[in-house]
Amino acid sequence: MSSIWIFFTLMAAFMQAWRNAFQKQLSLTVDVYGVTLARFIFGFPFAILYVSLLSRYQIESTHVVFTPRYWLYIVIAGTSQIAATALMVQLFKQKNYAIGVGLAKSEAILAAMIAVMFLSERLTFLGWIGVALGGIAVFLLSQGSQKQPLSLQTLLIGIGSGLCFAITSLLVREASLELTNLSYMYRAAWVLLSIITFQCLTMLFVLAVFRPKTLLAMWQQKGLTFKVSVCSFLASLGWFTAMSMQSVAIVKTLGQIEILFSLLISLFFFKEKLARTEHLGLILVVIAAILVIWA
Repeated sequence: MSSIWIFFTLMAAFMQAWRNAFQKQLSLTVDVYGVTLARFIFGFPFAILYVSLLSRYQIESTHVVFTPRYWLYIVIAGTSQIAATALMVQLFKQKNYAIGVGLAKSEAILAAMIAVMFLSERLTFLGWIGVALGGIAVFLLSQGSQKQPLSLQTLLIGIGSGLCFAITSLLVREASLELTNLSYMYRAAWVLLSIITFQCLTMLFVLAVFRPKTLLAMWQQKGLTFKVSVCSFLASLGWFTAMSMQSVAIVKTLGQIEILFSLLISLFFFKEKLARTEHLGLILVVIAAILVIWA
């Protein structure tokens, strides 16, 4: 079981790269709030189905005990993920697709720092080297092919998105650890269902009251919205399962392989040109991924 987290992380990275690509397309006709909701809305029934299937075929006891601390983690993590997604959508409007993703991937190094300082987690020397190389890769990828320097606004949005994603990931793991009597897959499934339920109910209520036109625009793009939701659900399933088995910093550093998928999508799907620094950043991402696997 020790290496299964690698499979789930790679699956999550691949699906998240496609989710971001579809989100970028959706952002052309739907506002930031609608694109953010698209991440969760159709994932809700899939999350219910997944928990139901695990409950039906689970060999061990399926009795679940939710602590007050668990729900606190869920609410904060769900809110933080909404904010992170909204900021990432804003990134797509600031620079090109691959660079937006690259900036948001500051999540890995921020998660490592927060986990060590506040959650008493430890990383090996190789793990730290991998996280550091990942951070350098993010910096190189954020330079892109544009001549002008990176704007302060873009940098702040990118770091803000990465920070919110880091908080989400860390609290998802903490929530998972609260379900001590369950297997890692069942814990991840319940955390996923809990967060998606909170996010769907919250955003549907807010948009129905304050931005009903956004819901109409989403309905007019329901095919693309569905693609975003399905990719997001599969990505979250992979992340949550991997993080129930391994530390967030290690999972997210390996998960930076998503940048490889993002660059390929940027090159072949969006026909965006890549700079030489992006090639170097990609190499560092791969090296960082190898180091954390060894660690």
